[in-house]
Amino acid sequence: MSLTFHWFLPTNGDSRHVVGGGHGTPATASGRDRPPTVAYLSQIARAAEDLGFVGALTPTGAWCEDAWLTTAMVSQHTERLKFLVAFRPGFVSPTLAAQMASTFQRQTGGRLLLNVVTGGESHEQRAYGDFLDKDARYRRTGEFLEVVRGLWAGRTVDLDGEHLRVEDARLARVPEPVPEVYFGGSSPVAGEVAARYVDVYLTWGEPPAQVAEKIAWIRGLAAEQGRTLRFGIRLHVITRDTSEQAWAEAGRLLDGFDPETVRSVQSGLARSESEGQQRMLALHGGRRDALEIHPNLWAGIGLVRGGAGTALVGSHDEVAERIKEYAGLGIEEFVLSGYPHLEEAYWFGEGVLPRLAAEGVWRHPAGKGEVPSAQVPFAS
Repeated sequence: MSLTFHWFLPTNGDSRHVVGGGHGTPATASGRDRPPTVAYLSQIARAAEDLGFVGALTPTGAWCEDAWLTTAMVSQHTERLKFLVAFRPGFVSPTLAAQMASTFQRQTGGRLLLNVVTGGESHEQRAYGDFLDKDARYRRTGEFLEVVRGLWAGRTVDLDGEHLRVEDARLARVPEPVPEVYFGGSSPVAGEVAARYVDVYLTWGEPPAQVAEKIAWIRGLAAEQGRTLRFGIRLHVITRDTSEQAWAEAGRLLDGFDPETVRSVQSGLARSESEGQQRMLALHGGRRDALEIHPNLWAGIGLVRGGAGTALVGSHDEVAERIKEYAGLGIEEFVLSGYPHLEEAYWFGEGVLPRLAAEGVWRHPAGKGEVPSAQVPFAS
């Protein structure tokens, strides 16, 4: 088995400091350090492609640029990299979304992956005209995926559901290949949707014991539906030649967290309806100490950023060991990021991936024998 690695396109801006925001909170001022221009995002995408990442996640929400439009433009500056486009099914009709995905596949040579984000923040959803409560949003997501999957299979779809209604829906051209659907959620209704409709279930970077419990839960629900899923994890990374260098970088990032910003972000995230977000908050409790919650797993990012709030921190060997630990639980795909995203892609791609390749658990998707050893001024 070869593990799959994806990188991240920071469409909310990039920096040598953590760019906070997400889950109903605005991007912090550091997001203006490197604006998310097509030129800069394409530079990150090309680096990720060369280093051996399969795809790149692009977020969704009021805090960042639109994922569909941005990835469509960046795709024209890359050749192989896939785009894990996050989108909210309540904001567009399922027939139109299925058509958009089909067009994206044809125009990029089959490089679309879909990250379905139901939306955990009612106040943000209302800004877009969506007034359903959280459980109803998940039920609507299930109906949405039922329509989309039927259309992608070439069927004519009629649905008179609780939230969605379509009649005689059909695509003139189905996507080839059909995009894989990624999805995350920690509530019971989210688990039911995952079991029925998705290809890859994503979890944020909780300690291994909690991740194992979540995998067992989803795996059991999927088995009841006669299905098997793959599992992925969303993490940040800070990897260096030595453990001391990596933790020094984590300390530098932590020193850059303005106390008032931390208070503001934590106050905003505390009202989140997302069970996954509440699990992230519980890992650090708003404190700056005791942030290493498992060997090499650091919860500091979550002090100023919603969503994924943990990072793997350590030497290249240590980070590789933690990745193998998660893989031993059943995690096959890793969706990673780091600040700044251009430089951290090289640290991970040149430091960790060769170690995983040497142990036979990863191979370059383009068939390259070795990960490129590009000479960059910040590497040592």
